[in-house]
Formats: sequence, structure tokens, C-alpha cells
Amino acid sequence: MQLRLLLIGAVLLWPWATLAQSSGPPADSQPSDDQPTDGPETTMFEHSATSSWWISGQANVIAQGHSFFPAEYSGEHSLRSTSESAVSNVLTLYTGYEFNDSFEAILDVESAGGHGISAALGLAGYVNLDVVRSPDLGQTPYLARFMLHKVFRLGKGQVESERGPLSLFRELPAKRLEVRVGKFSLVDFFDLNAVGSDSHLQFLNWTVDNNGAYDYAANTRGYTWGAIATYLSPRWAIRYAFAMMPKVANGPNLDANLFRANGQNLEFEYRRGLLPHRDGTIRLLSYLNTADMGNYQDSINQYQAGEVSPPDITATRRQGRHKYGFGLNIEQVVAKPVRAFVRLGWSDGHNESFAYTEVDRTAAFGFDLWGKLWKRQLDRVGVAGVINGLSGSHREYLALGGLGFVLGDGALNYGREQIFETYYTAHVWRGLYFSPSLQHITNPGYNRDRGPVLVPGLRMHVEF
Repeated sequence: MQLRLLLIGAVLLWPWATLAQSSGPPADSQPSDDQPTDGPETTMFEHSATSSWWISGQANVIAQGHSFFPAEYSGEHSLRSTSESAVSNVLTLYTGYEFNDSFEAILDVESAGGHGISAALGLAGYVNLDVVRSPDLGQTPYLARFMLHKVFRLGKGQVESERGPLSLFRELPAKRLEVRVGKFSLVDFFDLNAVGSDSHLQFLNWTVDNNGAYDYAANTRGYTWGAIATYLSPRWAIRYAFAMMPKVANGPNLDANLFRANGQNLEFEYRRGLLPHRDGTIRLLSYLNTADMGNYQDSINQYQAGEVSPPDITATRRQGRHKYGFGLNIEQVVAKPVRAFVRLGWSDGHNESFAYTEVDRTAAFGFDLWGKLWKRQLDRVGVAGVINGLSGSHREYLALGGLGFVLGDGALNYGREQIFETYYTAHVWRGLYFSPSLQHITNPGYNRDRGPVLVPGLRMHVEF
């Protein structure tokens, strides 16, 4: 079953692979003609371009709130309809050591504190990606990433590489195989998008920064243990990851028995713009999760047979169940200061949402604009919209009063969740940025009987 589903993903990706060409810049270092190449400092402290060691850090503080909004009823996992506010913070220490020009180690320590509005419940497209979905975990520092990264040369030629927290190499082979083993977040490497993947300087919503239907393997904090292999050529790349799944939906502990539970991910990336003479990237993603999952239809059947009331997805869990899905991710430079993106996602929606959020269908579109047009070279403004949906059995489960790990109003008058988000990021000095933001949500939690709700916010970000 697992092999069959992965082969389906490979078949979908193969036509794109046959289009790839072997000319042009490398897949992960293609220069973009929309970003400034020089200008003010972007970190509080300078970082060496030659040292074998890397030490840096960041702080991200987000304040959000909303006023009263109309709601005919509320449940245990609803977004609160009364006014509320919340502040979250994430602090990260990035370290690394480059043993030689093809082998390095990365180790990051993180602390996530504060909380989000309604304790991160009531929205499939939640408004703050930094919020931990289990606030009880507290702000105790934890190991976020520990990776051993090895590069294997597969051809002649070198390309420049930008040093940063996830890799210290200054040059890389133009054709290569990269292997990473350890602890990481899958969305550090999969489903990336230059316009909408960074909650520190760009959008904040879960389903704008990531594909909402991509239920990627992760614990509550968003990290997993596993391995990633990536083949990169000058125009295209393909990557595969095998990683641990949480023991229970949205759980903090990962299942180390990879024969019993695992997440498999396959992505093809093709670097070529859809517009002539403009940079762009197309990414096609497939994933297959195996874990101790509940089934929505089984839960509904139990409820209709009078065995439980309301339906309970946790009562139907069975080891070895699968969940799979696909994603399309396009980014395109429209004009030198303007970039746009599109994300589409689909999951089968039969077994329970397990690791990210409760989305089975999603479509997102957005763009950003660099501030050099108004002589603010490092400022940017972004606008995005996303529409999220559920499978038929998932929506019926919620309508009968069932609880998911982020949703549960006690009833459901289903409508697609529609989200609009905009932000302005202002570069203040060196590594200090401030960003006001605004999100408008129609049908929060897919419920026409609640909302709409307007969520303003303010973010302070510091790069050290």
C-alpha cells in the first residue's frame, strides 16, 4: 500500500522531471532579480564569512487580538467569540560547525512561550504560526534541530552558496547529492516558497506560510527525527524524506518504531519562470503518513449505532492506517520588486488530521512588494488569500459534535474557511524589524454560523 501510493506521487512528478534542463544556476542558489544584493546590515552582529563556526540567533514576538464577533453557538474547540488578546514569543540560538567543504553539523536550541488567541483552537488556518498547539509545554528551552549534513559531488563545476543557520558552506558542487540526518522541521526543506514561508518577516497564518493540506510529520512543536536525501542539478532537484510520526495526533512524543509509523515525503522542484526572463520555481509534492490514526467514517458509524455520543475519533484509532496528499507550489517574479505565489493542496481526508492542522483542500495566492520603490530597500508589503476545505466525512464528523485537535464547535453549518492577510515589514535598524498585520477570516472553523472575525497584530523581530 505504501509503495503503491508513493509510486502514484512519483508518476505525477515524472512528467515535470522530463522537462528539466541541465543549464542555468543550481536549484538551491538561483539568483533572484527581485531582491537587493547590497545595502544596510540585516543582523545586529556581523557573521564571519570564513570561520568554521556559526553562532547566531533570533527573537520573534507577536501580539494579536480580536474584538467580539457574532456566533450562534460555541464548543470546546471554538475560537472564542468574546474579545481577547495574546502575545507569543520564539527565541532561537543557531549554531553550527563546518568540518570541511562537504560535511557540517547544525545544532539549534529554541524556546517558545506565551500563547495565541483561544489557545490555537477554532481555526484551521490559525493566525499565528509561532504558537505551539499545546501551551502546557511551557517555555523551557528544547533541542529544535540537530543535523549532520553531508554533500557528495556528482559532477564538475562549483556554485556560490549563501551561509546561514541551516548550512555554512560558501561553495557547493553544481551537481550533488545532499544527505541530512537528525532532527529538523520538514518544512525547513519541503514546500518552501520565497514569498510565503517565513513567519518572522512575512505572513503569519498557518495556511499561508505552509500548505494546509500537507500534514507533515512533526511533534507538537513542529519537529521530527529522520533523514532527507536531495539530488540537485543546475535546473532541477528532487528530495525524499523519511521521518518519525507523533504517537498520537498533535502529540509531543514521536514514535521511534519506523516500521510501525512513519512519514514519507517526495518533492520535485523545477527552477524556471512561467514568465519570460523572470525567475520562478515550480514544486510538486506528495506525502504518505502511516500512524495510529482514527477514521472519520468509523467514528460516524459508531455514533449512529449509539455506541458513543458525540462521535470520538480517538475511539477508532488503529495502527497502520495511512494518510496521503499532494501539493503544487509556484513562485514567480512578476516584476523586479514584485513576486507572486500560488499553493494548492489536497489530502484524502479519510483518516484523522494528525500533525499539522485540519485542512483537506486548500488554495492560496499572494504577492509581496519590496520597498525599494519608495526608497525603503529592506521593507516589504505582502497580501495573500487562502480558501480551506474539508472532506465529506471530516465535515460530517464535526457537524455531529466531534472534536478534532484544533476544531470542534459542537455543530457545523459548513462553509469553506476564507482568509485574507496583509502585512508591512519595516526595517528599523540593523537586525530589528517591526510588522503590523491584519487578518480577516470568514467562516472560522468552516462554520457559517460564526464570524467573520478581524485579527490585527504587531510583530517585532530581531536577528542577531
